[in-house]
Amino acid sequence: MDDYNTEPENVVLQQIDEVYRKTRWMNQFSSMATLPKHLQDELNNKNHIDTPTPVSEKLSQTNNTLSNIETSLSSSNDPIIEHSVMERRRQLLLQKPKWHAPWKLTKIINGHLGWVRCVAIDPVGNEWFVTGSNDTTIKVWDMSTGKLKITLAGHAMGVRGVAVSERHPYMFSASEDKLVKCWDLEKNTAIRDYYGHHSGVHTVSIHPTVDLIATAGRDSVVKLWDIRTKEAVTTLVGHKGPINKVECLPVDPQIISGSTDATVILWDLVAGKSMKVLTHHKRNVRSLSMHPKEFSFASACTDDIRSWRLPEGSLLTNFESESTGIINTLSINEDDVLFAGSDDGKMSFYDYKSGHLYQSMVTKPTRGSLSSERGILTSTFDKSGFTLITGETDKSIKIWKQSSTATPIEDPGLPWNPMSSSQRF
Repeated sequence: MDDYNTEPENVVLQQIDEVYRKTRWMNQFSSMATLPKHLQDELNNKNHIDTPTPVSEKLSQTNNTLSNIETSLSSSNDPIIEHSVMERRRQLLLQKPKWHAPWKLTKIINGHLGWVRCVAIDPVGNEWFVTGSNDTTIKVWDMSTGKLKITLAGHAMGVRGVAVSERHPYMFSASEDKLVKCWDLEKNTAIRDYYGHHSGVHTVSIHPTVDLIATAGRDSVVKLWDIRTKEAVTTLVGHKGPINKVECLPVDPQIISGSTDATVILWDLVAGKSMKVLTHHKRNVRSLSMHPKEFSFASACTDDIRSWRLPEGSLLTNFESESTGIINTLSINEDDVLFAGSDDGKMSFYDYKSGHLYQSMVTKPTRGSLSSERGILTSTFDKSGFTLITGETDKSIKIWKQSSTATPIEDPGLPWNPMSSSQRF
């Protein structure tokens, strides 16, 4: 009896569900049964309508294509891979490095009582240059004669970084005493002190278009300062070790920094955070150098120099730097010469485009110094690019120039042996 009553009840429930489904369908999808008028008119106005290919025919065409690919791959030894490798090798062989004249020592300047840690060039007239030392002083030298013009004292510990402004008569210095100083070059006095770092400051860079300077050091942060108010505008946090070098650019990424944590960070100045972190290096990144004409830069750690394309930070070139040792400084001139100075006094000159090492030599310590005191700590090219200035651990400043009488036949340089690892990608 119960079964008799349950059966009609189930039928009624099924009918109710069916009516409900039809009603929901009509409410939601009835408008899709016909095309809008403007689309229907467009279809009616067409003179030719392509007939769709049947599904079975599409499947047969796909199967035939796959079988042809499998057959071609099985009948050859990876032709695609082989072709790509051979093509890459051929392009590398065709990429011949540019010839550069060899560099020679022309002058030795003495005057500091400690290691020469930093150097900067007069950006306007190229008439003088400035050096900072472990003896806590900053010295200004005449470019042509090498004579001392003035000595600036004010820091309590070694000076690790100097930068000269191109738009203002100011020079900025960073020291291990946690201070950043602004010097008035017209009065030759310190006019501002920037307080805020919790440990020694290793590097300073001037923003080329905005009245800001960037400083960084042992506290692992990059600080941006307003040069007029002495106030810290922002602090960029991201590195996990002391920062050795910071560079400013007029466009994004406006800040680039290299650290002992083996990373290089490209910073978004507006957002106040990193745009990209380059983790290709395996050791302490001691130096960065911007190319004066090309929108790229080079970075260096022990036995490893690489160049990067900006703004995306993609790898450009692996340099032939397997035996360069601990690299303390990089410099690039407009003639595409990259100089790398090592902790053991080794000097390496590269063609920037190809990564070719065309000249290698070892600096000689000055008279009265030990052979171990020949490390190169800092370097820079002058504005012409024909003069190289190095600061060394024997407390001397050395001036290097390219030979004016050298020819590609008499001085071909080191042989060019291209490797796939050093290709400019």
